[in-house]
Amino acid sequence: MRIEHIAMYVNDLDAARDFFIRYFNAKSNEGYHNKTTDFRSFFLSFDDGTRLEIMNKPIMQDSEKALARTGYVHIAFSLGSKAAVDTLTELLNHDGYDVISGPRTTGDGYYESCIIGIEGNQIEITV
Repeated sequence: MRIEHIAMYVNDLDAARDFFIRYFNAKSNEGYHNKTTDFRSFFLSFDDGTRLEIMNKPIMQDSEKALARTGYVHIAFSLGSKAAVDTLTELLNHDGYDVISGPRTTGDGYYESCIIGIEGNQIEITV
């Protein structure tokens, strides 16, 4: 068994797509639009076959995203090396995204950093 894809609603579909393409080398499909409901989505594919569906519809609740909360908390991307983690963390920080931890080696042995990415969503960058 494997997870087929993860999905997230976003306010700005194009900005979210561009974020994942720029920083995480995502490939996007052409998108989907249900003209009856005005639901829109893109499937983003990553090098290992993992997919993320980003979605938007006219009326959505946009609650504050507390870091310590129940439910889904972050997406983690494995970059393959400490140097890649350091480089991407520095780039994201330079581009105005908040680095909330790291890069560092955690108590359970992961080398990682965590940033607040597109629309306040936490993203973990690890080896």
